[in-house]
Amino acid sequence: MKAKKEYLAWPLAALVAMAGAAIAAEKPARIEMKSPAFQNGGEIPHKHTCDGADVSPPLAWQSAPAGAKAFAVVLDDPDAPGGTWVHWVIYDLPANAKELQEGTGSGETLANGAKQGLNDFRKTGYGGPCPPPGAPHRYFFKLYALDAPTSLKPRATKQQLLDAIKGHVLAEGELVGRYGR
Repeated sequence: MKAKKEYLAWPLAALVAMAGAAIAAEKPARIEMKSPAFQNGGEIPHKHTCDGADVSPPLAWQSAPAGAKAFAVVLDDPDAPGGTWVHWVIYDLPANAKELQEGTGSGETLANGAKQGLNDFRKTGYGGPCPPPGAPHRYFFKLYALDAPTSLKPRATKQQLLDAIKGHVLAEGELVGRYGR
């Protein structure tokens, strides 16, 4: 009886190993995202918040994966009192983009063809950190390298963007900043 159990265990172990490899293969590669305005995990400067000029910080990335045809960026605050608060949704950045300059405009469509979605302030473009008094909040700048531009029009929500890019993400990057009042 023991031999029969061992005989059956090998195919099961092989299936589990193959399933694990398939899941690992589907996980997007990592792409490094930086800002000259603050370090990962560091404090977001006052000028990039609602207490300052409320202009977007400069962001940069390199080493886009082969086959990248577009980029998207989402900025959100998971520490907001009512749940995750979306501060920025920008997508269809061209494949040759390697940065977003400080003070990226708030127009629905930018000169390079990128489109901006609605943030939770119900506006297009960047809306900087603006937490209530208390402990600092974490702000996640998430970068997605995509195998195709989205078919979204301007003013898409974060959820609409995430739905549109599902299955199209080649690589992801993340930069976290903190801000408190």
